[in-house]
Amino acid sequence: MKAYFSFLVIVFAVIASSCGGGKNSANGLALTEADSLGAAPRYAKGYSVKVLDNGVRLIDVADPQDDEEKMPVSYHFALVDKGMDVEVPEGYTKVEVPIERTLVMTMLQLSNFTALDALDVVRGITGTKNLFNRDIRQRVKDGRMVKIGMEGNFDTELILAAHPEVIFISPFKRGGYDAIKETGITLIPHLGYKELTPLGQAEWIRFVGLFIGKEHEADSIFAGIEHRYNDLKEKVANNSHPSQGGAGEGSPTVFSGEMHGGNWYAVGGKNSLAQIFRDAGARYVFDNDDTGGVNIEFEEMYAAAANADYWRILNSYEGDFSYDALKASEPRNELFKAFKEKKVIYCNMKQTPYYEKSPVMPDVLLSDLVAIFHPELMPADYEPTFYRMLK
Repeated sequence: MKAYFSFLVIVFAVIASSCGGGKNSANGLALTEADSLGAAPRYAKGYSVKVLDNGVRLIDVADPQDDEEKMPVSYHFALVDKGMDVEVPEGYTKVEVPIERTLVMTMLQLSNFTALDALDVVRGITGTKNLFNRDIRQRVKDGRMVKIGMEGNFDTELILAAHPEVIFISPFKRGGYDAIKETGITLIPHLGYKELTPLGQAEWIRFVGLFIGKEHEADSIFAGIEHRYNDLKEKVANNSHPSQGGAGEGSPTVFSGEMHGGNWYAVGGKNSLAQIFRDAGARYVFDNDDTGGVNIEFEEMYAAAANADYWRILNSYEGDFSYDALKASEPRNELFKAFKEKKVIYCNMKQTPYYEKSPVMPDVLLSDLVAIFHPELMPADYEPTFYRMLK
């Protein structure tokens, strides 16, 4: 594990030449406070934006979960309009914008470009497994996008042939960036997946917008997401427990996941999934400060969730998933109250573009859950997008 962290330090050093914090001024250039406030994220904790009076935008990126052990350095980029001859502050990597060619490593990153109608900028992705978007599939088929391989096994020749100006990466996944860093291409960490709130994750669309010259479009898209999400969240809170928020003691309880390889992956109580449960007016069974997830045995999950009202499952099942299939995968599943009362909330990623779309649709995820937990708050003819009750 120590060797892995040491490797991360090397990768981070390539991305940013300094781990110093943001500065209030740079080379005598004053910060434009109004512009900085307008560009600054409102929910995302993993990046900040400061605008200089010459229009240069300083982007600082750090772990949204403040985990200095896993992410011992931060990253610093100075976004400079193409054709503009200016010096950038010490410790910042200069990036000429708008970028016109890039590679992305995750569905979350790809969802940002798709929502911004900016697929022309994306020249490479890791693969097309479980990819629903026909436009992207066609681009891969006709060569406008290349498949660069999965994390840990990238095809460096294909990466170089795509001529990306920058590459968006996810440093804490499988890795394999030692080969990419040797190309000299600027690596941009996209840490949306580490955000602890649904709106924080969705706000990374504004981060991408800064790099591709679509700041205003990204701001507009996110403002709509924010408005719809918070309006429904407030409606839930006022209807159920106005003094406690949407998930008070009388709220339905919910747990998530299923057994795989003898273990149950349980996300912590501070995870974004737990947060959206709370915003939808339900209580997640693990009320702790853990931000990630841990593998636990069936008995531990059963002790926590035996009497939970709802059970959320997200998987990739060939065919139509059912209660019979759920029992067949683990006979003890029938012991849960949620199984007995047929209250399993389900999304099949073989049939629904969950990771392809949901990162920029937290308002829709919230609506799906509210329609289940508090159907009286949603239209009678509401049609879910991601989550449905298992039949």
